[in-house]
Amino acid sequence: MSDTAIKPTQGHRIEWGSEQQLKNVKRRYAADRRLQLFGLGAISLAVLLLGILVFSLVQTGYKSFVQTKVLVEIPLDHPSIKRDEPGKGSYRVIVRNAFRSNFPEVSGRRDLRNVDRILSSQARFIVRDYVVANPELVGQTIKIALPLSDPFDQLHKKVIPSQIAALSQREKQLFKSLQDRNVVSIENDVTVVQIDAFIDPEKVAAQDLDAGDYEGVVKEGLRSYFLNYQPSSYEPILADNAADAVKNFVQQNPGVVGQTVQVKVPVSEHYDVLNKGSEPFVTNPRFDSAKQIEQYKALNEKNLISTPFNWELFFNSDSRFPEQAGLAGAIVGSFYTLLVCFLISFPVGISAAVYLEEFAPKNRYTDLIEVNINNLAAVPSVVFGLLGLAVFLGFFGMPRSAPLVGGMVLSLMTLPTIIIATRAALKAVPPSVREAALGVGASRHQVVIHHVLPLAMPGILTGTIIGLAQALGETAPLLLIGMNAFITAAPGGILEPATALPTQIFSWADSPERGFVSRTSAAILVLLGFLVIMNAIAIFMRQRFERSW
Repeated sequence: MSDTAIKPTQGHRIEWGSEQQLKNVKRRYAADRRLQLFGLGAISLAVLLLGILVFSLVQTGYKSFVQTKVLVEIPLDHPSIKRDEPGKGSYRVIVRNAFRSNFPEVSGRRDLRNVDRILSSQARFIVRDYVVANPELVGQTIKIALPLSDPFDQLHKKVIPSQIAALSQREKQLFKSLQDRNVVSIENDVTVVQIDAFIDPEKVAAQDLDAGDYEGVVKEGLRSYFLNYQPSSYEPILADNAADAVKNFVQQNPGVVGQTVQVKVPVSEHYDVLNKGSEPFVTNPRFDSAKQIEQYKALNEKNLISTPFNWELFFNSDSRFPEQAGLAGAIVGSFYTLLVCFLISFPVGISAAVYLEEFAPKNRYTDLIEVNINNLAAVPSVVFGLLGLAVFLGFFGMPRSAPLVGGMVLSLMTLPTIIIATRAALKAVPPSVREAALGVGASRHQVVIHHVLPLAMPGILTGTIIGLAQALGETAPLLLIGMNAFITAAPGGILEPATALPTQIFSWADSPERGFVSRTSAAILVLLGFLVIMNAIAIFMRQRFERSW
């Protein structure tokens, strides 16, 4: 073999050391380097995008892992609290009075209600549950940390400001157009704008100057500066008493009726502040008043407010109040759903794969089955949801929103993945194992059950866990069977109404309250954590039990 030489084709002698061949080699090396750079670039881009995703989720959701609470001293000596029936006390009144005691200077029904809104409306239930769990505390005074309402929770976490800009950028631009016309000035420390006001006799009668429509005259005069704008965009520039300035001018000069005169009218407070070089602010509309924010600051100055870890995120179920909403119901619902999915798809998938790989004859029918299994693995998950809606709910009348139905739908979606993974694991077992077992007298069933299947089990478990991890993150099938219901308690079984982590995320993302924004990101991080754990288990099992042939 070593003496055999490759002869060049007749008339095409190759000069391996020629300049052209050296250029070809350099070109191939350059192509190899470009391919490597493209590969590194693709990997870097994927890592960058993944990093951006995780960073954005952490940046938005990490604040939901802590909860703003206030320490309240609550006397439990109220006559309505009985030691034998602690759950029937008037906890709303007890908690309200205890919290109001921090503000003895506040009086008036409206101000007291504003004080109550600082504390979460669910605080009374927290105190009730605490007393029910510890009835020996009845008659004593306890200190308990209670959650603040969502606006103050977001304020303490610096998610929302206590004040916002009073004027939008568009409103500032409109006022600047007046300044550019040199019609804005300050007189007697008040900002005024000069307008050309036509004293219309139909609006202001000479014989009755007091009853004139001076507000309409002022608006018409200002309109001449903003002919291309809607009145609602520029009329707020005027102060409420702008019409009085025109009225006083006309009363002092009654002969101007029917003429156009120049009058200086005051602007509203926010534009006055803007013209004097400052930025006008107003109290954030999420709060009732600036006094309410001062009361919150007073609590903070007394070191009564803290931000401990938010265990309620994991132990509370869903709620309309963001500060009390948690994932307990969704986690339990996902557990029951995956349990049903596993109990159906694991034995059925393995049995189908073993039959197709080890026992089924190779004919057109098994080929058709294999093609359909491969096609089902690529079918969109929403199709399985429609199938479950039509068959399980519509035809069989099974309970809506139940983990049993959700698990059955997800098992239909997971089955092709498990079958394909199991068949690949069975194919990886060397034929020599089968031949050796058959050679010592084992039957075909014994070969598969006692030898082939145990050796293929690591690959089977890996495929199963990956399939279940995929099912854990599916949303569309569960939405179609109603597992996005508002469930305030964790389900006690597979037949009770429940929700799941993906559908809980979907529900929170659709909520208008600001507190659910961070709750949504936190729930996504929890879901990603479960997915990472499940994939890590699959990797561990593959490395722990995998054998090299």
